[in-house]
Amino acid sequence: MPASVSAAHDVSESMLNKRFEFANALIALPPSLTPTFLKMDVAHALTPKMLPFVLVFLFMFTFDAIGTLIGVCEQAGFMRDNKLPRAKQAMISDAIGTVAGAALGTSTVTSFVESAAGVEAGGRTGLTGLVVAALFLLALFFSPLIAMIGGYPPITAQALTIVGAMMMQNVAKIEWKDYTESIPAFLISIGIPLSYSIADGLALGFISYAIIKAFSGRGREISWLTYVLAIVLVLYFVFVRSRMG
Repeated sequence: MPASVSAAHDVSESMLNKRFEFANALIALPPSLTPTFLKMDVAHALTPKMLPFVLVFLFMFTFDAIGTLIGVCEQAGFMRDNKLPRAKQAMISDAIGTVAGAALGTSTVTSFVESAAGVEAGGRTGLTGLVVAALFLLALFFSPLIAMIGGYPPITAQALTIVGAMMMQNVAKIEWKDYTESIPAFLISIGIPLSYSIADGLALGFISYAIIKAFSGRGREISWLTYVLAIVLVLYFVFVRSRMG
């Protein structure tokens, strides 16, 4: 096969040719919310049959939010003595966003680890959040252009790589010589990407943390609530997560 023909064939079969689509317009009115606004079957969601699913999603969203907030706040330098100041307000804000997003019919509105990029650029105040919110509202009118860029993974992958590199800086703060601390941290680090879930990765770390502390004779260093949480997470993996595939 001639080189020119081979090159043409490679281009035609490439992801760029198959998945990248040019926007058909630069500006467009935001899509109507009528098909999704408040289209929730609350009565069915509160039935005993749906209760396990509600609890699973509650667990997943809570741990996703906690993991993200801690990671981003650590990057921003907000953590004090390994505690997150005003964590209650942060979680309430995340919960309001989740409920509002569900009412509007969007995908889950929650904290995202990509916020570390904004932190690295200097955004550490509420004003940053307000500016970002205003830009998101403005972006609604440029949805064709944003969909063109965001729908092509090779364009957005680099940003995620940079965010991951920034987040990895914090592993230097782990007490690697203390295996009761470093092994759970390591399991979280590999558990999140391998399970494709922040919640599952954190759960693996919580379980191993309690087990290792208990069997190393240092069980009194952590509270009884940690052991209760570890038991609940084990039951979650055995009876819920294993059935989800």
